[in-house]
Amino acid sequence: MKKLSLDFEKLITLTQLSKWLIISFIVGILSGIGSAALLVSLQWATDWRESHVWIIGFLPLGGFISGWIYHRFGQRVEAGNNLLLEEIHHPQDIIPLRMAPLVLLGTTLTHLFGGSAGREGTALQIAASLADRLTKIFRFQPEDRRILLMAGLSGGFASVFGTPLAGTIFGLEVLAIGRIQHDALFPCLVAAVVGDRVTLMLGLHHTAYHHPAIIPTITVLGLIWALFAGAIFGIVAMLFAKLTHQINHIFKQRISYPPLRPAIGGLIVALAVGIVGTTKYIGLGIPTIVDAFNIHLPPWDFAAKIAFTALTLGASFKGGEVTPLFYIGATLGNALSLVLTLPTSLLAGMGFVAVFGGAANTPIASTLMGIELFGLESGVFISIACVASYLFSGHVGIYKSQRISSHKYHFITGKNKIDS
Repeated sequence: MKKLSLDFEKLITLTQLSKWLIISFIVGILSGIGSAALLVSLQWATDWRESHVWIIGFLPLGGFISGWIYHRFGQRVEAGNNLLLEEIHHPQDIIPLRMAPLVLLGTTLTHLFGGSAGREGTALQIAASLADRLTKIFRFQPEDRRILLMAGLSGGFASVFGTPLAGTIFGLEVLAIGRIQHDALFPCLVAAVVGDRVTLMLGLHHTAYHHPAIIPTITVLGLIWALFAGAIFGIVAMLFAKLTHQINHIFKQRISYPPLRPAIGGLIVALAVGIVGTTKYIGLGIPTIVDAFNIHLPPWDFAAKIAFTALTLGASFKGGEVTPLFYIGATLGNALSLVLTLPTSLLAGMGFVAVFGGAANTPIASTLMGIELFGLESGVFISIACVASYLFSGHVGIYKSQRISSHKYHFITGKNKIDS
C-alpha cells in the first residue's frame, strides 16, 4: 500500500511538472519577445536622443502626452508593478492586455525625451500582462494564476538583464520580505531560462560589465570593509526609495490633473539637464555604469542620479527603477574606492547589485545576479554587501505592495506592509 501511495505521488508530480513545463515555456517565450521589443525600443530612443539633444527641451510635452494616454486609457493599469504584486497576493481580475503596449510606449517616451528611468519595471509588466492571457485559456484557479504571474516576473527580469538565476529567485523573493514560496520555483526557473534564451536568439545582447581582475584575499579587514560598504549601499537604497515615494506623494497632493504631473516634473528635469550641461544623468546611463568599473568618476555622480531618477519616477513618468539603481550603486562603489582598500571594479560590482538588493528587498536575487555578472570569485564580497544592504535599507522598498512576512530584525513586530 505504501509503494502504491509513493507511485501515485510520483505520477502526480510528473503530471504537474509536465503541465507547468509547457505553461512556463510559453511564459518564457512571451517574456523574451516582450523584453526584446523593449530593448530595441529603448536603444532606438537613446540613440536618437543623444544624436538630437534638443529633444530634451520637449520633455514636458513628452510627459504630458504619456500622462494623458494613461489618464485616458490606462487608469486600470496605472499602478504598474504594484498592481502585479497585489494580483499575486490577492488574485482578482485579469490584468488588462493594454498594460503591455501602454507601458512600452510610456517608457519609450520617457527615454526619448530625456527622463531618467530604467527598464525592469516595464519588462515585468509586459511579461506578466502577456502571461495572464493564459489564465482564460487554461481556466486557472487563483492559486495557479498566482504562480503564473510569478513566472511572468521571473521571465521578464531574466530576459531584460540576461540573468536567469537571479530572475528565478526575483520572482519568488520580491513578493514579501522574509518569505520565499517554493511552490513556484520550477515555473519561475523555466520561464527565466527560456525568456533569457529567447531574447538572445532574437539577436539582443546584454551589456558586458568589467569583471574585477584581481579579487583580494579574504581577510577580516576585507570583510569589515565589505560590510561597511554594504551598510552605505543599504542606507542609500533606503534614501532613494523614500525620496521617490515622497516626490510622488507631493505631486499627487499638489497637482490634481494627472497629465500635468509628468509635464511639470519633465520641465524641472529638462532645466536641470541644461544647468548641469550633460546628459549622463538621464536615460539608462549604461556608459557611466561601464566607466564606474574602469576609471574614477566624480564622487557626486550617484547623488545626481538619485535626484534625476527620483524626480522622473516620482512625477509619474514610466520606466523601471533597477537600472538607475545599478548606476547609483556602481558609481557609489566607485566613490567608496577612494577611501576603502578594495579594488574599484570590485566595489563598483558590489554596489551595482547591493543597492538594487536593498531597494527591492531581494538580497538573494541580487547576490545571484552579482555572481552571474561578475563571476563566482567575487561572490563572498558581493553576498556580504547585498545582505548588509538589505538589513540597513530598513522596511522601505521601491515596491509599495511588497509585504512583510517576517521582519528583518527579530525585535520589530506589528507591521504588515512596507512603509511608503
